[in-house]
Amino acid sequence: MKIISSIEELRDQLRGQLRTAFVPTMGNLHEGHLSLMRLARKHGDPVVASIFVNRLQFGPNDDFDKYPRTFQSDVEKLEKEGVYVLFAPTEKDLYPEPQEFRVRPPDDLGNTLEGEFRPGFFCGVTTVVLKLFSCVQPRVAVFGKKDYQQLMIVRNMSKQFALPTEIIAAETYRADDGLALSSRNGYLSVSERKEAPLLFKVLNQVADEVRTGCVDIAAIENNAMQQLLERDWKPDYISVRKRADLQIPSTDELAQGVPLVVLAAARLGVTRLIDNLEI
Repeated sequence: MKIISSIEELRDQLRGQLRTAFVPTMGNLHEGHLSLMRLARKHGDPVVASIFVNRLQFGPNDDFDKYPRTFQSDVEKLEKEGVYVLFAPTEKDLYPEPQEFRVRPPDDLGNTLEGEFRPGFFCGVTTVVLKLFSCVQPRVAVFGKKDYQQLMIVRNMSKQFALPTEIIAAETYRADDGLALSSRNGYLSVSERKEAPLLFKVLNQVADEVRTGCVDIAAIENNAMQQLLERDWKPDYISVRKRADLQIPSTDELAQGVPLVVLAAARLGVTRLIDNLEI
């Protein structure tokens, strides 16, 4: 595996490749990330991964400096997966001058759910993803469904800018007890790790209630929030939305069986967990 930090060297290395499959990451890789590499290989060749902790998507109260950086371990894992190139730019490589041009998602998609609780987050995500796409020029790129809103935003951005990159969605990789794998799970204490699967259980309960035909979505969401509050969680949201655009479904749309997804974010101790489940 070649490890490259400069954009120019990356482009030289990939020149002439027409089927590149790309997986962008922020490192601290776990089995969920590696499953994305395997899916990427099914859709293209060679497989290129990136590791870059993107300052633009961290707010003033976020954990940019504390974000776990495990580069050597990540390299070993990627080598075992047969990744062809690891693009690992420094901030100076990717942002040689202040990144004053930004990509801002539309408000109705970028300022709801995660966007409401993390202002500017998706602007940072779309800006770095567009820049990484420009560097790698992949035919396909793989993103996990765990970050469902991010997946939707990146997919829409790629479509509206007519980028020659197909966005592939990967199913959420879970531990045996249902907890979605995340780099931030490492912040959980032993007791919190035992409690953490409750979030997925609550999502399943919400999905089951919606499937039975209950149209009082607000009551279902409030009940789910209350379950978490009673166990000392601090939920930001549990929300049933339309899969197509992440907007709140109308009564008529619920009656018509429009495809839905329930999304959640909640703090357990100091760790903020997010998850979702398609209905």
